Amino acid sequence: MPTVPSAEVGVIGGSGLYQIEGLVDAIDVNIATPFGDPSDSIVVGELSGVRVAFLPRHGRGHRISPTEINVRANVYALKSLGVQRIISVSAVGSMRESIRPLDLVVPDQIVDRTVLRPRSFFGDGIVVHVGMADPYCGALSGALAHAAEVTGRTVHRGGAYVCIEGPQFSTRAESRTYRQWGMDVIGMTAMPEARLAREAELCYATLALVTDYDVWHASEEPVTVEQVTANLAKNVDAAKEALRSVLTMLPSRNACGCGSALADAIVTQRDRIPPETRQRLDLLVGKYLG
Repeated sequence: MPTVPSAEVGVIGGSGLYQIEGLVDAIDVNIATPFGDPSDSIVVGELSGVRVAFLPRHGRGHRISPTEINVRANVYALKSLGVQRIISVSAVGSMRESIRPLDLVVPDQIVDRTVLRPRSFFGDGIVVHVGMADPYCGALSGALAHAAEVTGRTVHRGGAYVCIEGPQFSTRAESRTYRQWGMDVIGMTAMPEARLAREAELCYATLALVTDYDVWHASEEPVTVEQVTANLAKNVDAAKEALRSVLTMLPSRNACGCGSALADAIVTQRDRIPPETRQRLDLLVGKYLG
């Protein structure tokens, strides 16, 4: 059997980010998971002296819609490669006048408005209630924000990301409602990625690339794919620069509790967990079940 490569950091590329140049000794890896196939093969190589696994969220050629992304397979596959931290790159719309198109945002909160996506690895005889009060890893997010600032772009630390189901953009009434709720950016992919990363005991942070003002802004035309694509192209280089930089300043895993998120979260009596469920989820819970 060929040796499966390993990586310390997983990068999930969103719209506009389908590859990372400069990966040394890069190879494509196809990973099978109990939850099906990931979005695409995973490219594993070395960048800035760190082993990195890169996965395009929508698949190469952008062929998978937000609702159709097999997020469980994506996160499980990265975990199976030894990944301990996931950095997500996502295109977002701004809900604030002060957050302008082409700015970068490292959010610290999420409101989940998705309705059709599997949001947990667990079930089938095992109940797990993981804490999500702070959905992003504070230590990794801090390092990512600092790395983004190195690019010279305007960077906003913190903020609430409202994740909608899509694939349609918001109505004006929805957009105005999210602003009244206090949301800062809007996108379609932060959930259930953040939930599943926490269940997999992985540090998770998002670099959000602002492309537009959504449809709440009276002086702007309604958001279009052309507008999003044009601004994404301008932001992708900054995102790649930030990724290369953050790999040189990764915080210790001891700086957060992400790596032990399940320690007190499994509530099912151990001898009641079905053997097939134990086997399927061994990568995630084996160390707690003995």
